[in-house]
Amino acid sequence: MATQEYYIREASENEARGPFHMEQLVSLAETGQLTADTLWYDPALEDWAAIGSNDDLKAQLFPEKRKLRMKVKEAIPQVKKEDALAPITVEDMLAGAEGRTAETKDKVDPAIMQAHAARIGMWSAVACLILAAAGEVLPGADAIAAMDVNKIMGQPLLFLGALDLFTATMLGLGVVSFYPFVRFRAALGLGLFGFMFFAQGSATPLLAETGAAVGLYLATVWVDMLPVLVVSAVGVLGAAGTAYFLLST
Repeated sequence: MATQEYYIREASENEARGPFHMEQLVSLAETGQLTADTLWYDPALEDWAAIGSNDDLKAQLFPEKRKLRMKVKEAIPQVKKEDALAPITVEDMLAGAEGRTAETKDKVDPAIMQAHAARIGMWSAVACLILAAAGEVLPGADAIAAMDVNKIMGQPLLFLGALDLFTATMLGLGVVSFYPFVRFRAALGLGLFGFMFFAQGSATPLLAETGAAVGLYLATVWVDMLPVLVVSAVGVLGAAGTAYFLLST
């Protein structure tokens, strides 16, 4: 069954953001980038509605934390008491408020793990783009330093490198609405550099660029921890390899 996609916007905005999966909405809610007053497009109503007006969606994005209740224990006289009760620390109180008790401390909330995986994927995408920009910009560093317009115009990879740096900056600031463009950039890089390396008969650089493109694309799609770790590693290593081959040519 296809995963439902969500579009959101603030009441003061006219342009919608999305599409997002539920895991991405959870991550946005945790970082304070959306609230119960944020509007979402309800396909059933065919209209925009506040997230807080939908009980199911609100419960998934803003789960209520269990309130910590301290129970006063009546003093019972004892003939012998060897061990005193351990005092309640601030950490214990915070853990109880978040539902992390001694019985549940070994159990991990899947939603929390998915949010962590999404962050890892985002930062791996940032690393891939920065490495790609290094391979694209550094060969033209002399032209940039000399401010030679003719030389700069003769090296189109400089513009791609600048675009990669801008995209990496936006992702680092948490603008996940850039994800569709990042996926397009992954496909563009594979087509551009893949064709260039293929035409040169360079198998190893072609393999590195393939890993970089696939890792960059999937890091913005998957939210399960193990797959995200794998594609993140493949993407970063591939981007580093591609940058190395571009700098060595």
